[in-house]
Amino acid sequence: MGIEFPYGHDHGLRQLDGVPVGLTDEERITREALRTEYDQLETQYQDADELPDEIDQRLGEIETALGAFETRPHIFDPADIARAGVFVSIDHDGQLLVDRGYVRPEDEAPVTEPGQDGDGTSVETVGTDTNTSATQRAVITIGSQPQPEDDEDDVVKPLPDRLVSELTAYRTLALRDAVANNPHVAMTALLHKLCLDTFQHTAPGNCLEASVRQVYFSIQQSDLKDSAPAKAVAERHDAWKADMPKSETALWDWLTALDDASRGTLLAHCVSFGVNALYEKGDRYGGPGVSVHGVQRRLIQADRLARAVGLDMVDAGWRPTVDNYLGRITKPRILEAVREAKGEQSAQLIDHLKKADMAKEAERLLEGTGWLPEPFRTSEATGTDADGDEEALPAFLADDEDGAGEDEADEPAVIAAE
Repeated sequence: MGIEFPYGHDHGLRQLDGVPVGLTDEERITREALRTEYDQLETQYQDADELPDEIDQRLGEIETALGAFETRPHIFDPADIARAGVFVSIDHDGQLLVDRGYVRPEDEAPVTEPGQDGDGTSVETVGTDTNTSATQRAVITIGSQPQPEDDEDDVVKPLPDRLVSELTAYRTLALRDAVANNPHVAMTALLHKLCLDTFQHTAPGNCLEASVRQVYFSIQQSDLKDSAPAKAVAERHDAWKADMPKSETALWDWLTALDDASRGTLLAHCVSFGVNALYEKGDRYGGPGVSVHGVQRRLIQADRLARAVGLDMVDAGWRPTVDNYLGRITKPRILEAVREAKGEQSAQLIDHLKKADMAKEAERLLEGTGWLPEPFRTSEATGTDADGDEEALPAFLADDEDGAGEDEADEPAVIAAE
């Protein structure tokens, strides 16, 4: 079991909107006093080259105390509590981490249409005279099957299911043609569906069969959630979420009113959650998992996408360290990395060291060089290969896919408990 919450731990879940517990009068006074003290200390030492230790410590204590006021417990509706869950873990300091108020799709409350009670039974009032209630009769249906009330010939019964299916097939085709001729509405419909998927994780059921399936990282480094891309994605997501209505109807109207630039930016954000550039070991024998060819196609397409957006993993904040790379590869690969980045002379400086010391020295030598391992390098487009794929396979896939011996070479590796 790992510590802390991994990146994407709330994948596919809807988060409830609770009401923060209000501050007492005493807590408000304390908060204002802390803010005043903080401002005074900042002003007093704004020109100092270095803060005294006791002042630096006090500022940290105030920041922690003020942060506690901003992370108040939330009060949830009792009906929501019955279907929601909570994540519990610990952080790297051993402190308790609690993240409340998440609902799985299968635990959502059933959707009840107007005129329908909780068990799916609906009552349809019909009559030959809309202005006279005396001639009205009730036709009771359960699901879509009519329940006979009497044998009178003038009872208006529900349409047969097959006829309804045939009529709605024609309407669907006509609606497709109409949407194809209205790009603005088509964009609104697409954005509406993607926003529901990305921000609200609503239960299945939508007139537009378009979706972005968010990809969960089942294998990830422990600090992925603290990386620069993770923070940028979260910040952008929270900014959109703060402005976005939660009602489906209000969301449609809000999207319709957005200017084209904002619509394009929001579309890009939603689409980005479906990007999958993950390598995984493919099934060579036609099993239920992704095939080897499927993984190869995915990574070829990911390279094309990376070229299109100008992806630079150095700009994205990645640096080779002992923990994230150098301590997990063989000594020849460590030397190869240093040789590529700094030249043969630098590699010779560390080639006599034990693996642990070599990895530490390599981290120091590679700092600031911009060196990247093969999976981070974007391949150049080379046209169509012999198998008909649009571009050549990324170079690192030509290596031994089994990867045997990487962590076991030379010396025993330290394996962290998970």
